[in-house]
Amino acid sequence: MSTSASLSVTAGMPISTQHGSAGRGRAIVLSLPSNHTLPQGLGLVSAHSNLKGRRGSFKTAVASVDSNQISSSSVPPEKEANKYYFVVANAKFMLDEEEHFQELLFERLRNYGERSKEQDFWLVIEPKFLDKFPNITKRLRRPAVALVSTNGPWITRFMKLRLDRVLSDSYEAGSLEEALASNPATLEFEKQEKWVAPYPKYEFGWWEAFLPTGSKGSKV
Repeated sequence: MSTSASLSVTAGMPISTQHGSAGRGRAIVLSLPSNHTLPQGLGLVSAHSNLKGRRGSFKTAVASVDSNQISSSSVPPEKEANKYYFVVANAKFMLDEEEHFQELLFERLRNYGERSKEQDFWLVIEPKFLDKFPNITKRLRRPAVALVSTNGPWITRFMKLRLDRVLSDSYEAGSLEEALASNPATLEFEKQEKWVAPYPKYEFGWWEAFLPTGSKGSKV
């Protein structure tokens, strides 16, 4: 069984072969003229590889490339901003009037805990990202509350339909802190004369379990 190797050289570069002792194979030697230089950033590195099942060895040349010669297409792109989805309405509706909202959020939080899944939804009181949506803010009573999540289908296909009287959109942010940033706000709800739901009225402040870390709504 014979083994062959090929080596590309520039025209005019002399090559020679050297025979080793019996059974030792043959080596290819590339002779470079003294005035010949390799392209900038390239060098020759010798590497010896033993052929399986043979006593012989061969020598090959490997080109090394400087990092500044790597094309831009091989450089990993910068991390893209995360996308966040939201539904928003006035605080009175979201936190005090919508009978099923609290139940839906606590049930989802419980489900995440049982599955050891990281929370990906939050309530934001007077979110700063609303400044990017003038067509939404002009239709909102203030203060406003947004339900924000990285789970688009849950927001757009479920919560928007479930809550009904909400506005919805999406935005991008470079960090969670940026995405959930809020403006100072004071919440004050008038006591309802009649509560028609078959379960007790929510306690004021129930939503604090879903606020971003470090956030807390003011009570009056």
